[in-house]
Amino acid sequence: MARRNDHTREELVSMTLEQVKNFLAQHPHHELSLRKVAGMIGYVPSTLVNVFGNYNLLLLHAVAQTLDELFAEAEAEMKEASSAEDALKRLAYCYLNFASRNPYRWQLIFQHTMNGEELPEWQSERINNMTGMLETLIQQINPNLTSDETLEASRVIWSGVHGITLLSVDDKLFTAVPVDGKALIDNLLNTYLNAWKG
Repeated sequence: MARRNDHTREELVSMTLEQVKNFLAQHPHHELSLRKVAGMIGYVPSTLVNVFGNYNLLLLHAVAQTLDELFAEAEAEMKEASSAEDALKRLAYCYLNFASRNPYRWQLIFQHTMNGEELPEWQSERINNMTGMLETLIQQINPNLTSDETLEASRVIWSGVHGITLLSVDDKLFTAVPVDGKALIDNLLNTYLNAWKG
């Protein structure tokens, strides 16, 4: 069993999150535990509590890592966009594709709860970056919207894309013929875009 001083705090954080990421590549987070994570890196659970504060915060760091990867992919996709409308579709496709490739990591983002603890500022900033990206695109597409209308439209669109993604990833669309998640996203976004143009 390794001792606390065998690695720096930064090394322990990196090692731990890498193991959690590897585990979530194949298994849902509810099969994980503090003891299991500690065993993966050769430490005792109390070491991880000293480093992260508690198991809940350890998982929140894993969520943050996932959001960082999703944000980086979304930014890269949007740089290739030919217009704000194209960027909006690319952002939605990116969300669907990321969740399809990383279902267990993606599920943890939405299944993780703070159990009464306040969400740390570093996590709030990540969420604001993701939602802000969508709000900016909507404002560019339809500058006539007020800030409240932009906020509402962004949440309706995100909820729709999220629902399509969730049902696609879980294969719960309940159709006799296969349905492409991207086609459903196109349907949703085109309805909005056409309404704004009208």
